Amino acid sequence: MSESLLSKAKTLEPLYPNKSTGLFGGKSSGILNWNDIAYPHWYKMYKRLIGNYWQADEINMSSDIKQFSQLTREEQDAYLKIIGLLSTLDAPQTRTALLLSLYATDPSVQSIMAVIAQQEAVHNESYSYVLSSVVSLDQQNKTFQLGRQDSVLLERNKNLVEQYNAFVEEPSMENILKTMVYTSLLEGMFFYSGFAFFYHLARHNKMVGTSTMISYINRDELEHGRFIAELFRATLAENPEYNTSEFTDWVYTHFETSVELEMKWSTYALDEVEGIDLEEMEGYIKYRANKMLRMMGLSELYPEHVDNPMKWIRAYVDNFDGTKTDFFEQKSRQYTKTSDLNGFDDL
Repeated sequence: MSESLLSKAKTLEPLYPNKSTGLFGGKSSGILNWNDIAYPHWYKMYKRLIGNYWQADEINMSSDIKQFSQLTREEQDAYLKIIGLLSTLDAPQTRTALLLSLYATDPSVQSIMAVIAQQEAVHNESYSYVLSSVVSLDQQNKTFQLGRQDSVLLERNKNLVEQYNAFVEEPSMENILKTMVYTSLLEGMFFYSGFAFFYHLARHNKMVGTSTMISYINRDELEHGRFIAELFRATLAENPEYNTSEFTDWVYTHFETSVELEMKWSTYALDEVEGIDLEEMEGYIKYRANKMLRMMGLSELYPEHVDNPMKWIRAYVDNFDGTKTDFFEQKSRQYTKTSDLNGFDDL
C-alpha cells in the first residue's frame, strides 16, 4: 500500500502535551513524566528491564577455558556456529531498537527502547567475551564472519535483513509494524534453539559459565519480547486501518517461513551433537512461535505444540508467565564476579 513516510519525533516541542497522543505519528512535548503516560503499566516494564542489569566480564569463565578443548568436535563446531548466529542478530538489534525510538512519539517508548538497545549492546559484547575466553583471536574473527559468509545462516537471516533495511529506507507505519513482527520473532524464537544448545551442555556440566551468561541474555530477551509484543498490539490498536486480514496473513506467512528456516538452521548446527533430539527441538521452535503469536494477539499456528516439550529449560531462565526465579536458578545460576583477568588467575 502507498503511504506517507513518518518523520522522526521532535526532541522537544513545548506546544505539545507531555502525555503523547500517539505511539508513532502522535504529538508529545518530549518531556517524560512516568506518572502521566499513555500506557501506565509500561513503567513496570521499564523497572523490570533496568533491574536486569549485568555485565559480561563479571561472569566466571575459568571452567569453560579448561573445558572447551575437551568438548567433542561436533560440540565445538555447534558452539562456534551458534555464537556466530547470536552475534549476527544482537549487533543490528541495538541499532533497530534505537531506530524505532527515533520515530516513537511517546517518550516512555523512547526510554524503554534505549534500555533495550543498551542491553543488546551488552549481549553482543558478551559473545566477544566468551570467545576470547576459549579460542584464539583468529578463530574469534572467523566466527564473527559467519553472518556474512555461511550460506545457511545467510538464508536464515535474509527476510529479517530485508525488513530491517526496508524500515531504514522507508520509515512508514506499515514498515514499523512489520519490523516489530520480525523483532518479536528475533526476541522470542530465533535465539532459542541456540540457547537450548548451551543449556544442553550445562545439563552435562559442560561450559557452565557460557550457559550462565546465556541465561542472563535469555532473561533480557524475554522482557524485550514481552514489550515489543505489547507495543505492536498498542500500535495496531491506535492505527486500526492496518489491522486487516491482508496484514494478518502477512504475519502468519512470515512466522511460518521463519519457523521452517529456524528448523533448517537447527538441523545444520546441531545434527551431529550427541544427545540433541531434533524432533524435540522442532517442537520447541513451534512452541516458541505459538507463544509469540499469542502475545501479539494472534492465534496459534501449531495447535499441537502449545506445551513446552523441553520443560527442563525452565531451570535455566525465567519464563513468560511472570513466575519467580526458581530454586535451582537462585542457588546455582548466580554468576560469580571475577577479576579483569577473565578467570585466568584460576588456571
